[in-house]
Amino acid sequence: MVTASAQWTDGERFVGIAGSKHALVIDSDRERNTAAGPMEIVLIGLCACTATDVVSILRKKREPFTSLEVRAEAERAKQPPTVYESIRLVYRVGGGVSRKALEDAVHLSKEKYCSVSAMLQKTATISFEIELVKEGSTS
Repeated sequence: MVTASAQWTDGERFVGIAGSKHALVIDSDRERNTAAGPMEIVLIGLCACTATDVVSILRKKREPFTSLEVRAEAERAKQPPTVYESIRLVYRVGGGVSRKALEDAVHLSKEKYCSVSAMLQKTATISFEIELVKEGSTS
């Protein structure tokens, strides 16, 4: 069983503690903004989940990637509950990875492996973009 808890500290700030005993600060007050909010953490979880899948798949395919960043851009519903309605994932990958191998890895993550994506697809349309970065490029 997976467990987690949130312990109130002050205002709308909490310390979230995972069953693994790792902790993070969460601040729901977007004006005070002293830590990531709960919905931001959901997006971070999505990025980390799909990035993990893509790294694993590219390694199995022996694709020579040197970097991977997944960025999420999302739109929320106008009325409560303000769930995510659309999410765009941008995969930025460096190295000599073939576009086909990367596209296959992203599709496998989205359709088969990423649990966070599977949950979020219940309310949100998830799309993606792939950016291949040439070695030595900083942009």
